[in-house]
Amino acid sequence: MSLSDRIENLLMSVQKPVRYMGGEFNAVMKDPDGVDVRYAFLFPDTYEVGMSHLGMKILYHAINALPYAWCERVFSPWVDMADLMRRDGIPLFSLESRTPVDQFDLLGITLQYEMSFTNILEALDLAGIPLRREDRADGPFVICGGPCAFNPEPLAPFVDLIALGDGEEETIKTIEVYRQWKAAGLPREAYLRMAAQIPGIYVPSLYDVSYNEDGTVRAVTPKPGSGAPQVVKKAMVADLDGAVYPEKLIVPYGEIVHNRIMLEIFRGCTRGCRFCQAGMIYRPIRERSIPTLMRLADSLVSSTGYDEISLMSLSSGDYSCLPELAHQMVERFAARRVKISLPSQRIDTVLTDTLKETQKVRKTALTLAPEAGTQRLRDVINKGVTEADLMRSVTDAFDQGWSAVKLYFMIGLPTETDEDVLGIADLAGKVRRCYFSIPKERRAPGLRITVSASVFVPKNDTPFQWAPQLDFDTVVRRQQLLRRALSQLKGVDFKYHAPDVSYIEAVFARGDRRLADAMERAWRMGCRFDGWSDQFRYDLWLKAFEETGVDPDFYATRPRPEDEVFPWDHLDCGVTKAYLLREWEKAKRAECTPDCRKGCTGCGMKRYPGACEGR
Repeated sequence: MSLSDRIENLLMSVQKPVRYMGGEFNAVMKDPDGVDVRYAFLFPDTYEVGMSHLGMKILYHAINALPYAWCERVFSPWVDMADLMRRDGIPLFSLESRTPVDQFDLLGITLQYEMSFTNILEALDLAGIPLRREDRADGPFVICGGPCAFNPEPLAPFVDLIALGDGEEETIKTIEVYRQWKAAGLPREAYLRMAAQIPGIYVPSLYDVSYNEDGTVRAVTPKPGSGAPQVVKKAMVADLDGAVYPEKLIVPYGEIVHNRIMLEIFRGCTRGCRFCQAGMIYRPIRERSIPTLMRLADSLVSSTGYDEISLMSLSSGDYSCLPELAHQMVERFAARRVKISLPSQRIDTVLTDTLKETQKVRKTALTLAPEAGTQRLRDVINKGVTEADLMRSVTDAFDQGWSAVKLYFMIGLPTETDEDVLGIADLAGKVRRCYFSIPKERRAPGLRITVSASVFVPKNDTPFQWAPQLDFDTVVRRQQLLRRALSQLKGVDFKYHAPDVSYIEAVFARGDRRLADAMERAWRMGCRFDGWSDQFRYDLWLKAFEETGVDPDFYATRPRPEDEVFPWDHLDCGVTKAYLLREWEKAKRAECTPDCRKGCTGCGMKRYPGACEGR
């Protein structure tokens, strides 16, 4: 019986068999004998999560545009499917051709979230690929990229290459170098040394790590004779208009998290929120022009049949021509009932014109992110918005017919007090009053305000990388304090995250290579899908730390001195450590830094050719 037939026999025994079927509209099929390089792209989570990820769509398109390469998709099987695969000896497979993953040349893995790290080990094991790089004599080279790649040290023993920064061009270079290596018939280690010369590629095995007596990192240095750079600078695409972007998207048979066209209108952010890793590592800001966006939208609507276009970026309200873009898109697609939607918005952006345009087809909930409940704390995190900004934004929305608003906050931000937390409830009450300030005949019925409060996780490459995470008991107490205050407000719902998951996330966000053993131990005890509340096993994680001699508080809740060497200091995200330290000092003074579009703030990005041109 063929592997494909054996897979088919399992599908009636698992939840959501559509996750494993493949064969979707616009999936790319090629002759495996007609390509030089076969590339498996693994998203280490379920199909419906991975198929909603824009980066995977971009790289899938970029690789498959090469006549000599074929990129196929791989997702983490849910626990029921994984257990059946182990029982029946079925290896992890690609969706397009159902080829075992260990038969590919390259295995690319996106690192979007620290709590998916054990899924990477699970995938390697299901594929029959040795977990540790040093134990692999053959099989695919493992390449990781994405935001968590800027501190990949906990995964260092398990991977071959780390791709830093924009992947459109550097991914192609890793494939081209692989072809050269393969044609030359060189030893496996030679590919690692060759790849280390590609801008943005970090090869962990070519570096040594030394530690101080107190357990902190002393230095991360290239091994003698390795040829690896002292500091690895991220890859950057300067011109998004000229960058590859898919004009066809795979259309799933079943529901996924974001089942719509995602159109990236710009990349990067100029705001400088001090908690936000993405706002630092994706600098500088680069916009796509309206003609390019309209062309892509036309192609994507025609090739997919989707009825929604989401205008994607870190802060879509900051797109310089947003009202004009929204107007043109609504005019172009209204007759086809295609909705134009905006993700989470800056609350100081004037959105009235854009809201008027996008609501002409259908309304969705307006999503705003004040992040903190008081002006003092918003200044600490450099949010750069005021209570008046929020009230103006929601009043405009309610006046235009919105009745549902989602407000995002964090608990545990540096210098936070109980008063700051209660300020969240105060803001929610004022938003509620804005709704009732609109004459009854003009406001939409059914007010719904959702307050969502995540737990702050200090991230590498941010000004708050020196800050400790708030201790567990205080987080729980403040969550309950806020829950009681919000329960007094009719029409307001409260959602919050479990602090235990955020604690483990913080451990790995600022961790080093010594966490690898704990990660492997946790996985062997059964940890997988740690980002899913029904699968997360906090008790097993604590046991794994204990058995491997790791103190998780050393990574999560320990304040960092300003002169500490971080495990990721040899990886250059573009923003300098000196700039981040200046921002940390300003945060402690609750002093704001202006948007760098109003004047360069000296973050360091101008060291990169093509960055910040025209500013």
